[in-house]
Amino acid sequence: MKFGVVLFPGSNRDHDVFDAVTRVLGQSAEILWHGDNSVKGVDAIVLPGGFSYGDYLRCGAIAKFSPIMGAVKRFAADGGLVLGICNGFQILVESGLLPGALIRNRGLKFICREVELRTETVNSPFTNLASKGQILRVPIAHGEGCYYADQRTLDELEAEDRVVFRYVDNPNGSLRDIAGILNRERNVLGLMPHPEDAVEPLMGSSDGLVIFQSMVSARLPELAIAK
Repeated sequence: MKFGVVLFPGSNRDHDVFDAVTRVLGQSAEILWHGDNSVKGVDAIVLPGGFSYGDYLRCGAIAKFSPIMGAVKRFAADGGLVLGICNGFQILVESGLLPGALIRNRGLKFICREVELRTETVNSPFTNLASKGQILRVPIAHGEGCYYADQRTLDELEAEDRVVFRYVDNPNGSLRDIAGILNRERNVLGLMPHPEDAVEPLMGSSDGLVIFQSMVSARLPELAIAK
């Protein structure tokens, strides 16, 4: 399986994702430049964390105009898997691929620490190898990670089983403890914590690996890794 990792000016977790899916997971990957107009035949796309275009306007607000995002939208519309992590989640929201907004943390401070996530749904290509209620220990590193949406949108996310992860101990004030959500078609996931930084015991946790393994399982069932 081939992953495409999008590189924007200011991305800083692109190589973390690249290493996780190649060296640890054993799949192939290609860096997709923000100025590209094609996703080059990849099987899944990851928008990594960082500070795209310096977050000078608003997190993800400039990146949504990059040529690559037109290609990402077409890829998603055709059913391709898209994972946005941290700044990638912000870009997906700004691009209209996911609802809601990411705003300043409740305490108005940048947070960098390990958190616990509770898996809310396994009915997704990103969690099909996880167990419902499974707790994942993964790090966060963000200043604008508070998920916000109107009550109708929040109700729809919950009614449609599109809240994928919730914080066990909410670190940033996200409404309803939301840490990750799906689009209606269930092939686009926005996730604030960093699973790519929890893929080996040496990192303190390998719990994040199940997300990438699930993506491989969803696209290449013959390579599925048993729970």
